[in-house]
Amino acid sequence: PAGYQPMLLGITKASLATESFISAASFQETTRVLTEASVRGTRDGLRGLKENVIVGRLIPAGTGLAYHAQRRGQAAFSESDADALAASSAIFEEISVGEDSGE
Repeated sequence: PAGYQPMLLGITKASLATESFISAASFQETTRVLTEASVRGTRDGLRGLKENVIVGRLIPAGTGLAYHAQRRGQAAFSESDADALAASSAIFEEISVGEDSGE
């Protein structure tokens, strides 16, 4: 069976104990939270409502979430396809130039 231990935290400690450093920094001890995050090289996944509102992004809620996630995935896929196409075109040009010069 699962066990638990009751713990009562004040609102300050509960707010600073979040996974999102952006959300924690917005509440209290901003300088300390941001300094620790930068020293550790922490990345914020922007999964919550609060951090998305702070950075001005679409909030992860509602009926459009799946559509926008898919759209972002397609945009990233298109960019990687363009990079791969450019690389293969450059290789093809090098091969063509080599064949033309008799190498």
